[in-house]
Amino acid sequence: MTLRFGYGTNGFANHRLTDALDVIAELGYAGVALTLDHAHLDPYAPDVKDQVARTARLLAERELAVVVETGARYLLDPRRKHAPTFLHDDASRRVDFLKRAIDIAEGLGAEAVSFWAGVRPPHVSAEVAWQLLAEGCAEVVGYAAERGVAAGFEPEPGMLVETLADWFRLRELVGADLKLTLDIGHCRANEPADVAECVRIAGPHLVNVQIDDMRRGVHEHLEFGAGEIDFPPVLRALADTGYRGLVAVELPRHSHAAPDVAARSLSFLRAAQWLGDALHRLRTEPAAIATLLPAARRGVGRAAAEDARVRLLHAAAPSRDEAAELYRYGDNDEKRAVLLACPDPDLLRDALRSNDTRLVAAALGPGARDLPDAEWRQGVLKSVFMGLPLSGVDGLASRADAELGRMLAALRREREAAGRTMPDDAVDLLERLH
Repeated sequence: MTLRFGYGTNGFANHRLTDALDVIAELGYAGVALTLDHAHLDPYAPDVKDQVARTARLLAERELAVVVETGARYLLDPRRKHAPTFLHDDASRRVDFLKRAIDIAEGLGAEAVSFWAGVRPPHVSAEVAWQLLAEGCAEVVGYAAERGVAAGFEPEPGMLVETLADWFRLRELVGADLKLTLDIGHCRANEPADVAECVRIAGPHLVNVQIDDMRRGVHEHLEFGAGEIDFPPVLRALADTGYRGLVAVELPRHSHAAPDVAARSLSFLRAAQWLGDALHRLRTEPAAIATLLPAARRGVGRAAAEDARVRLLHAAAPSRDEAAELYRYGDNDEKRAVLLACPDPDLLRDALRSNDTRLVAAALGPGARDLPDAEWRQGVLKSVFMGLPLSGVDGLASRADAELGRMLAALRREREAAGRTMPDDAVDLLERLH
């Protein structure tokens, strides 16, 4: 199943809403996560009904689905971030705001409205905070149900409800109409289970998904690849839950480069989904590696293709004969991946006889530890001859010996006689061995 990717307008804070929608649609996103704020559909504007009607037309013309987000920082109070919340002494302004958001969602035909608990004030006990939250949520969720709008509550690190376990506790208090918004990054930041397992737990209750990268213990929304999440199995797990809603990129601190970040994000997500689906297929159909390996570049893009090929080979776990066949009939990119993932000595020897620097470099990687010393030394010598950096030779520090030093010295004399020099790293190694 193909997931539907969206992008959050809070990552386009420096754009007019119309311009942001144009860019997001042109890039190929299926929808937007619209954060109601001063510049992007202010729910307190005198002409809010006209703005809603106009925005609905803009979305329809661009064929963009929408979810409504309510995380604006200073919309309700110009001095206190996110205040008031459900947990403050007077939460009426928060409840009123969320009802306005629900009305806007209804007018836009939004798939869901997302909201959260807030941070517990120091003077409010945990017991009282949970009571206030349950009462406020019940009112908001009831209002949403009357209008046919899905209410997705988001666990947020640092807030009263910050984990899935907390969300399940709140659902017991509020009722089954309380649905779930899941931020994939939060699963890495503070959930005890791994990210894919969090998705599986959340799956039956999801109405909204936000996606970004994060590191363990740090609540910072990062571009994909800058954090610690392995996205292919996460996206596959999400697809397996049957979730049909938007999966919207949540990068609120990247507005300064919004168009470029949004473009990179969609390319990354599409590649991650392709790889996740391919890895899933190989679990039950390992022979599919014969078609998936050549398709990797098209599936994930040139920059990520090698890592993807190696990962596919690890998942397929071909036999020695099967790996040899993949190597024999593959192009040099595929050959290199086989050398890295399935380093059979016979294939390494073949690569070391080639004149392709990529194959020689791969043959001298970790798999080269199984080569006899004499063949390994010849490989190192060839690496020097081809000008490959010796930093890529696995085990060089422990395996280099006096015989390799004699071979390098002879090569140096040949080069000097021809008026040529040795690479600096080879000279350094030679001096160390002598």
